[in-house]
Amino acid sequence: RERIILSILAFILILFVAIEHYCILILEMYFNESETIQRNFGLDSKFLKDECVKKMMANQGLYNSFLASGLIWSLTETGEFQIQIAVFFLICIICAAVYGSVTVSKKIFLLQGLPALMAIIAVLLPLIVS
Repeated sequence: RERIILSILAFILILFVAIEHYCILILEMYFNESETIQRNFGLDSKFLKDECVKKMMANQGLYNSFLASGLIWSLTETGEFQIQIAVFFLICIICAAVYGSVTVSKKIFLLQGLPALMAIIAVLLPLIVS
């Protein structure tokens, strides 16, 4: 059976989304009191110093690492399930971005959901048009 290879654009977009989520992991797990976190989540520094909040932020970061790792897996997969793996993890990110945009900030969809949506289009469009 002929292997379907991701386009260069799809590969780059998936890699971008994965790197973005590894950066989110680093922010949420290791720099969870930073001004970037304060600004992006609209939280004050006193709240972010609370140990329970730090644990919740680290947990969020861990989930982001799973999403990013799944995308990297899709880029290194050489079998017939490469496209399905990429699509699954991109859909997970889009769903999380939609939820985050409804519950926290519309900016979440623009920063996380839109790149994932662009990547999924780049993955699926060649399959649809052929």
